[in-house]
Amino acid sequence: MLKRWILGSAWALVTLTGAGAQPAILAPPVSPGAAVQPFVRVSAKAVVLRHVQVIDGTGAAVQPDRTVVVADGKIAAVGGPDMAAPPGAEVLDLTGRTVMPGLVGLHDHMYYIARPNMDAAGHSEPPLVVPQMTFSSPRLYLAAGVTTMRTTGSVEPYADLNVKSVIDAGGMVGPHMDVTGPYLEGAGSPFIQMHQLKDPEDARRTVAFWADMGATSFKAYMNITRAELKAAIDEAHRRGLKITGHLCSVTYPEAATLGIDDLEHGFFVNTQLDPGKQPDLCSQGTGTPTLLAMTPDSPAANALIKLLVEHHVAVTSTLPVFAERVPGLTALNPRAMAVLTTEAREAYLYSRNLVNQAPRERYADAARAYQNDLALERKFVAAGGLLLAGPDPTGNGGVIPGFGDQRGVELLVQAGFEPEEAIRIATLNGATYLGLADKIGTVTPGKDADLVVVKGDPSKAIADIENVEIVFKDGVGYDSARLLESVRGRYGQY
Repeated sequence: MLKRWILGSAWALVTLTGAGAQPAILAPPVSPGAAVQPFVRVSAKAVVLRHVQVIDGTGAAVQPDRTVVVADGKIAAVGGPDMAAPPGAEVLDLTGRTVMPGLVGLHDHMYYIARPNMDAAGHSEPPLVVPQMTFSSPRLYLAAGVTTMRTTGSVEPYADLNVKSVIDAGGMVGPHMDVTGPYLEGAGSPFIQMHQLKDPEDARRTVAFWADMGATSFKAYMNITRAELKAAIDEAHRRGLKITGHLCSVTYPEAATLGIDDLEHGFFVNTQLDPGKQPDLCSQGTGTPTLLAMTPDSPAANALIKLLVEHHVAVTSTLPVFAERVPGLTALNPRAMAVLTTEAREAYLYSRNLVNQAPRERYADAARAYQNDLALERKFVAAGGLLLAGPDPTGNGGVIPGFGDQRGVELLVQAGFEPEEAIRIATLNGATYLGLADKIGTVTPGKDADLVVVKGDPSKAIADIENVEIVFKDGVGYDSARLLESVRGRYGQY
């Protein structure tokens, strides 16, 4: 374990010292405006959280019966139960609760993919459309304990940038945002709302324009060519920004060699061993044949993980969206279902039924691929790789902003990580990748007071991570239940 974290720290040092200027993801704290005030539960300048357990985000064991002092938006102190409260502080007795760092969601979105006129047989009409969830998504993320998120591909980049601006100014409730520019997609995209790159110069110009507009990261997509990806990487790095990828046309080894910073979806979308894979073209298998062939102890797996670690390429685990492909793996979450519109819930249940009611052998490959990915993610971390977390909330109603982030931590535990280690992946590792580990990611004096108060003890029962009561962002405590109630029945609409 010690060697693993030492290697992880080395990764952070190499990456961050070469990344250029720090992106403006964390804005200076401001007072909540009128539209935000209804969701504020704790607003005192100094707050004392007494009798809490602390999971500090470093991967260390839970600390019982601690006192956490928050003052002026920062974590002022962490000590024992008898620690004195600052004069005039609001004191909360939180016996039976656990305090942990705010989640850092690194595959989160601000939209919902809609399949027009979908029926129970899974048929729908073209084109796929992507309505923006500008109102509901920020509230859902914050309610679940996500205090910092990366949009990881934008369909309405101006909307995302404006949402970030309004949140940062205190006029709207939501997390800190790393706004990713529009998808860097090549020819052949099924999404009618995406620009399709024409050539490497188009890729460079796109990155340059959206960096000038305020985007703080970029994402390459399935049909980009190697030359286009290289041009985008070079321009992003020239500006001190990072680029990730949900790839297909470009393989993981090719992307790592080109200098990509992060790879999305664990090891599910690497196409290097797909039969008939042609350069710069997305394969028909979109990575499943490679994952089935790349067993964790295979030479191909060893070589790939060695290459990723040597090139300091992070990997973002998005287990919730792939768990939906495995029959019986994910139970319905009534609280999550309650935030969906009637139409979104119906479409999700149609999809869910198609998977769960089918003969198991039809999804045998999906189940085996899922298990291979779990083992590869563990192997990657053991080798010193930086594993990040995010759910990929898109058009699958079982993966919803915030709820999906919590589920991702639970699935990391099911994958074999200890609860404290899974929480580190979803907090400090994300902060490290963003270059913000000196400000967020752990319960440490001097850092920003981005904290989550949950009822129970996730170190013993990881599902307790769902029992969010208060979410502190810059020292202001938000009421999770009020936020959820404000979007009941709305996700999928706006």
